[in-house]
Amino acid sequence: MSKKNLVVLSGSGISAESGIATFRGGNGLWDNVPVEEICTPQGWIRNPAKVQGFYNKLRAQLGERFPNEAHQIVAELEKDYNVCVVTQNVDNLHERAGSTRVVHLHGELTKVRPEDCYTESDGFSTKYVQDVGYRPVAMGETGGPRGRQLRPHIVWFGEAVPNLETAARLVSVADILVIVGTSLQVYPAASLYHYAPQGCPIYLIDPDSHLGGHIPGVTFINDVATAGMRKLKEVFLQNL
Repeated sequence: MSKKNLVVLSGSGISAESGIATFRGGNGLWDNVPVEEICTPQGWIRNPAKVQGFYNKLRAQLGERFPNEAHQIVAELEKDYNVCVVTQNVDNLHERAGSTRVVHLHGELTKVRPEDCYTESDGFSTKYVQDVGYRPVAMGETGGPRGRQLRPHIVWFGEAVPNLETAARLVSVADILVIVGTSLQVYPAASLYHYAPQGCPIYLIDPDSHLGGHIPGVTFINDVATAGMRKLKEVFLQNL
């Protein structure tokens, strides 16, 4: 018997318990630094050194954080399911926990690219994307065929989400959909559950009891990501 397709849509809440600061919410990153200054193409044009420094700091912090139980359970589900993770997160904690199929909607913090590459005109080419790990990237550090400044490999506000179509295709063939750690407020990612096939079981894990009431037929697990994934694992074990 072939494994069922299980798609996990994850957001910042799954990494918060690893000490990764969320962008929204109480004392979120955008509460401390205006989003237009560090998460838009215009902010990069105005002050690239400030943007570079912001992401250098986040990258260094990521190197000191580790996957938590929620990440680990998602990875363990690959034993029984054909799992694909579609994440809004730019960290690499899913991969470090052992997940083998991860689609990053908003880019990856440990990677950079020349500022003139990965645009709509070049077909979102990943040819010049570089993995820098957790090290800082300096102003004046260049790459690509034209030797342009390296920028964070992050999808900023106002930029296209190149992996959105891939994510929609994956959700459209899901047998089970799990939504964990996302407030469902960031579009277009928040609309992905609409692509789930009719009758596909949808499980939503979140500590906000008001979340998800608009999703028809959703099974709501009112808890933080780690405890919620622990509960969901038990449900899955009973249904195998």
